Amino acid sequence: MPPTALPKVIVSSRGATRLKSGHVWVYRSDIASADGVLPGSVVSVTDQRGKPLGTALYSSSSQIAIRMISLEAVNDFPSLLRQRIASAIVYREQIVRDTNADRLIFSEADFLPGLIVDRYNDILSLQILTQAMDAADVRTTVLSALTERLRPAAITERVDPRVRELEALPPRASGLVQGEKTATTFTMNGVHFHFGAAEGQKTGAFLDQRENYAAAAQYAHGDALDVFCYQGGFALHLAPRCSQMTGVDSSRPALEIADQNAALNQQLLKEKEIEWIEANAFDLLKDYAASKRQYDTIVLDPPAFAKSKRDLDAALRGYKELNLRALKMLRPGGTLVTCSCSYHVSQAAFLEMLASAALDAHRTLRLIEVRGQAKDHPILLNIPETAYLKCVISHVSQ
Repeated sequence: MPPTALPKVIVSSRGATRLKSGHVWVYRSDIASADGVLPGSVVSVTDQRGKPLGTALYSSSSQIAIRMISLEAVNDFPSLLRQRIASAIVYREQIVRDTNADRLIFSEADFLPGLIVDRYNDILSLQILTQAMDAADVRTTVLSALTERLRPAAITERVDPRVRELEALPPRASGLVQGEKTATTFTMNGVHFHFGAAEGQKTGAFLDQRENYAAAAQYAHGDALDVFCYQGGFALHLAPRCSQMTGVDSSRPALEIADQNAALNQQLLKEKEIEWIEANAFDLLKDYAASKRQYDTIVLDPPAFAKSKRDLDAALRGYKELNLRALKMLRPGGTLVTCSCSYHVSQAAFLEMLASAALDAHRTLRLIEVRGQAKDHPILLNIPETAYLKCVISHVSQ
């Protein structure tokens, strides 16, 4: 399709400035004109003076109205898709080590906005987040490109109903879209895990913590507590270094899978038992702190507390409460591993919260490592939303 045939979206001066700064989103409030543009269209973008700004994917429903895919005119979107998918896979081949599970495609960070693909050994897990990526011909191209390049045993789709509602997309069930295999095992840093296509959060596991699991294990010792342990990612990595390991989560299904994962790793664990506790983390830490329970290593890896900017103050209060109680329970010389996956909580705000919690707990912290997401979740400097995970490893010196 020639560039002149693409429908046109005109953005305001503020929207144009945002794009010229390197970001790829323009919000609906900065759309000056999108007359006759169909949902999910590939569109040409211009400023109000008619100057071309590139090519984008259009959403008729989301507050993010356009997501840029190129600064140039795009004549053949399917070919561009295939090229970008291939490039994303090659990038992982260059940077990912010690695993057969990784994020192959990370939406805007791989110049494929609205598309996420994770690999768990021989099964791919797909998530589609925008109208344009949900179009039938685009889906066909994506599946074809992944299959030709990787030859997976199966491809499963993980659907977020809320995202589909926000994008005004028809309901769709999670499940297999190609192949018949629904379960496999995968390895991270020598630790084995189950993957089931019909269970778990996100696209199946927290691959963004993979390198943090290995880093935290270097400093773990003594009696250890993993709070919000989910399927045992931190606990299983830390247990070989610790005398005792306890994992806590409010989800019984997650803990059942964590126990199955422990069974997969008996040789690594040397028959060491991990205690799994189903409990509300806030209530449990409150009770443990009141009863003066003591640990040498504590991991806090809660879900995102701040889904939007308006949640920020409440989120920081929640993080502080968790960290304050954990700090009171750590012995001198102990290790605290504390995380946030809330994009709206900046690294600076997270560290400020931690400093305040340490002050209130009358503890002194030495920072050992301040980390982010694994390398297969790339960060683009001009798109701050691609950087979301914080992982702080610190030493309690008194």
